[in-house]
Amino acid sequence: MNKFMAYTLFLLLGGCAITKPVAVVSKDGVMRGTATSSLSGGTFRVSNTTKVCSGSYDSLDSSPTITMIVQCDDGKKGFAIVTRDRSGLSGHGRVRMNDGTEADLIFGDAAAGF
Repeated sequence: MNKFMAYTLFLLLGGCAITKPVAVVSKDGVMRGTATSSLSGGTFRVSNTTKVCSGSYDSLDSSPTITMIVQCDDGKKGFAIVTRDRSGLSGHGRVRMNDGTEADLIFGDAAAGF
């Protein structure tokens, strides 16, 4: 059984949530926050001193690459395409907003360093 399947089984049997750090890095700086995965779905929230962005994803999707909807409190909307590692607990991706801005997204242990 690979690590992702074991993680999914853990969620199904344990009914608990797992929270990991997230960092979104753009030309405007770094937004920090968390992503939480549970049976009811996945959510994330990042912020800096002026803005909050959040969204959701299908936490039970076993695909290595997933799409997440993103919405910010300044009215911007977009999506992130994220590739997870084998464990499903960390990875990286790219955020694209409706105004054309883009940013890199990192989650898991690597994001803790930002």
